[in-house]
Amino acid sequence: MSITDPISDLLTRIRNAGKAKHKRVDIPASNVKKAVAQILVDEKFVSSLTVLDDGKQGVLRIQLKYSGGKPVITGLRRASRPGLRMYRSSEELPRILGGMGVAIVSTSKGVMTDHQARKQHVGGEVLAYVW
Repeated sequence: MSITDPISDLLTRIRNAGKAKHKRVDIPASNVKKAVAQILVDEKFVSSLTVLDDGKQGVLRIQLKYSGGKPVITGLRRASRPGLRMYRSSEELPRILGGMGVAIVSTSKGVMTDHQARKQHVGGEVLAYVW
């Protein structure tokens, strides 16, 4: 089975696991998914990220984070998608909830948050919004 949009699959698995109150979620690994998940850890949306070797492509194990019984991640949305790519310059990058959320951007210098991209004056493809 091939997945046409692996980033959407990652976001959907995290969103569904949070709604079902799971402690962790396992996702097939790739370098882009690993970078997006690492941003979620760095921005304190999830507790931890572990890469497990299964003899194939690997598995990302993400420990979800809850506050008062509710998931810390209240919203995840895919911005750019295979049918409609969304590229923005560093000046045009969106601010999510006035800076409370994060836009994840794939730039020529790697996958980073909108804050980091603005600081480095690089634009790129806006992958997702997290708040």
